[in-house]
Amino acid sequence: MSEIKACLFDLDGVIVDTAKYHYIAWKELADGLGFLFTEQDNERLKGVSRTASLNILLEIGGLTIAEEEKAKLAEQKNNRYVEYIAKMDSSEILPGALDFLKECRTNGIKVALGSASKNAMTILNNTGLTPYFDAIIDGTHTSAAKPDPEVFLLGAKALDAAPEHCVVFEDAEAGIEAATRAGMFSIGIGSPETLSAANIVVPSLAHMSVSMLKESFA
Repeated sequence: MSEIKACLFDLDGVIVDTAKYHYIAWKELADGLGFLFTEQDNERLKGVSRTASLNILLEIGGLTIAEEEKAKLAEQKNNRYVEYIAKMDSSEILPGALDFLKECRTNGIKVALGSASKNAMTILNNTGLTPYFDAIIDGTHTSAAKPDPEVFLLGAKALDAAPEHCVVFEDAEAGIEAATRAGMFSIGIGSPETLSAANIVVPSLAHMSVSMLKESFA
């Protein structure tokens, strides 16, 4: 039986709930461009890079915009998002997340962040979570967005763990696909309907323990 040596976590929707701030910032951008952007539309942006998210947003709005203007819009959205997350604190850590991170480390399982966010360090520092990660791989370290497996493979390398000994926790389809392509065991956080490609799905990290993890992995 393979041994679990490392757990890799997405950030948004798994450890903290910053998805709401992404949605508000994207919606404000869409409003300014003159079209409606709904929460259902926002589901398509989960786990996707900022540039790819903007392209999806513009597709929804039926707009074609020059690359130079796209860069300005992406920066505008990010500035608004940063304003929101600058006010975050430990109260926004999702239920069970901190306890499970601590339990992993107590049991000798290394922990890494694997997030597309370029603002991950701001969030981790503001919520006091930085010390609980052995490695942090975010959007400033990667060149390819999920579902490309790069972020998780870099995380495994940083933890000196082979992919087959790694477990990924994700709330987005693109993230689950990235984990699968990396050759890692995947646990979906959220809905079984949305995350059917995951090895198992739980509602949140409050429903996870190291003993349950080992049992599932076996």
